[in-house]
Amino acid sequence: AAMQFLGDNYYHGMLGLAKDVPRAIDLWTEAADLGSIVTHYQLGVVYYNGLGVEEDESRGIHHWQQAAMKGDVESRHNLGVVEYNKGNYELAVQHWMISAKMGDEGSLNEIKETFKQGHATRAQYAEALIGYRDAVEETRTPQREEAKRLGI
Repeated sequence: AAMQFLGDNYYHGMLGLAKDVPRAIDLWTEAADLGSIVTHYQLGVVYYNGLGVEEDESRGIHHWQQAAMKGDVESRHNLGVVEYNKGNYELAVQHWMISAKMGDEGSLNEIKETFKQGHATRAQYAEALIGYRDAVEETRTPQREEAKRLGI
């Protein structure tokens, strides 16, 4: 977490540190090598989109795959987007199905849109809806319900 934090501050030039993207990438890579899911996700975003580094989609995808295999919902969702953009609709739906069942509303919406376009089945959409609902139900607590009621 410390390497990620320091990397974030170098990347954005915060806390009195000069902006140093290569140093940030080095720190994030070291943290990712030690198993940090968050830094795998960050490296995926940076490399895939070429944000401060030369664009390297395959390297970005690799980092998202590493994070997704360790349970990162956003990385899994992004892998679905990548596959959808390549026309691999079945694989995209598989990625989104996993993240929807982890409570990711964006993935559920992607499956819905893919179903509307005829690239996903009604059964897949229904399975995603049920999985999403179950995931959201598991996170319900009286405290969260009270916060929601209060608009927090």
